[in-house]
Amino acid sequence: MPHLTRIAAAVLLVMIFSTSKAAEVIANLAVDERELSVAVIRLVFTMRMLRWPDGTRIRVFVLPDAHSVHREFTKKSLELYPRQLRRVWDRYRFSGSGPVPVEVASEAEMAERVATTPGAIGYLPDGAATDEVRVIHVR
Repeated sequence: MPHLTRIAAAVLLVMIFSTSKAAEVIANLAVDERELSVAVIRLVFTMRMLRWPDGTRIRVFVLPDAHSVHREFTKKSLELYPRQLRRVWDRYRFSGSGPVPVEVASEAEMAERVATTPGAIGYLPDGAATDEVRVIHVR
């Protein structure tokens, strides 16, 4: 019987972690978009889409690669591994062929920088966004 209890607990943990919601995408309040597809979010965070439809420059903010929210965001929202995303950014950085995101040190700095930077986009843990940023629904 204890063996079955362990199996049930393991199954429950797998269900909880496999259904957890990805980090929320946030943007500056001046950004008009309220909903974006996974494909567009991926274009934005791989620095291939550089302007919002109204012409405003997109400013991308990210957490450090080792941050758990960054890993969750890249895997669940972008459907990429963090190392794949880093490879794209490094190619731009070392070749000088394009912009790279601004890395912030913490979730608090992420919220503050997105809130105060026109055209900004970033991400926070689910439920951590405040009224100072816009949560963008990813479909």
